[in-house]
Amino acid sequence: MNALELFLFSDFLGTATWLWLVFLAVVFSLLAFDLGVLHRDDREIGVRESLLLSAGYISAGLLFGLWVWSQKGSIAGMDFYTGFLIEKSLSMDNVFVMALIFSFLAIPRQYQHKVLFWGIMGVIVLRALMIGLGAALIHEYSWILYVFGAFLAITGVKMLFTKVDDHPDLEKNAFVNFLRRHLRVTDRLHEQRFFVKQPDASGKRVLWVTPLFLALILIECADLVFAIDSVPAIFAITQDPFIVYTSNIFAILGLRALYFALAAMIHRFAYLKYALALVLIFIGSKIFLVGIIGKIPSSISLGVTLALLVGGVLVSLYKTRGQPPHVIDEPPHI
Repeated sequence: MNALELFLFSDFLGTATWLWLVFLAVVFSLLAFDLGVLHRDDREIGVRESLLLSAGYISAGLLFGLWVWSQKGSIAGMDFYTGFLIEKSLSMDNVFVMALIFSFLAIPRQYQHKVLFWGIMGVIVLRALMIGLGAALIHEYSWILYVFGAFLAITGVKMLFTKVDDHPDLEKNAFVNFLRRHLRVTDRLHEQRFFVKQPDASGKRVLWVTPLFLALILIECADLVFAIDSVPAIFAITQDPFIVYTSNIFAILGLRALYFALAAMIHRFAYLKYALALVLIFIGSKIFLVGIIGKIPSSISLGVTLALLVGGVLVSLYKTRGQPPHVIDEPPHI
């Protein structure tokens, strides 16, 4: 019993091991319930179900934040909620990219949930590696925080003044063409399967990947690109790996569920990117302001972030009222 207690209360990346185990148990229980109970059969997920599922994930994240608050204190709790808000908002653009990938590969809606589910499994691993690397760099080289801060501020300024291409051309994307050249991709879907065995040009039965697996690879890579902004943003708020990782994962869980409702109405959040730009500039500037005015309280960081994001959403909804749903009509290419 003493050995078990020693293990559970031992320190892992600045947090007791049992807190990490509780987090993992909650996340994998949610995913098991999602796939094993709610979505055992391949079917199309409607907007109502998407909103209900997302509300469940968001509620779980908010409740987990309260638990963090009770276990690690109010500052940690506010840092969790700030990271949760920033990650969820930064991931909004990821919804459009996912919709574009599904359209490009002609993935029916009834199979999209499986891709997104296994996508989150990959995210759990990839974000852990990125956050672990970030924490190690900050521990060894504290000045790296100033690099993060400058990167966030510059990214925010670029977002304010740079027009984003609404329809990136996946047909000409170098990574897509690389996958086509180096993978055997079937010319059609095989229901929900990622891999199939079928004859090659010589008649020998070999392993092929389906467009469903290709969609999974592209979505994982897209998430990796978006993480380049979000991970430094949360490290600029707190250097506690537990808060950084848990707020990241809970925000992404909710976003995957909300995808089916947001994909058709992402155009309604057109002005959110300007609010996000201001958030990135604010968070990045905080690091440089520490030496001038001292550390900005977590309550102010949370309040400013929430005010900017809510303002961005309200302005977007007002400016885009009456616009028809956005349809991504890119022709399928496999």
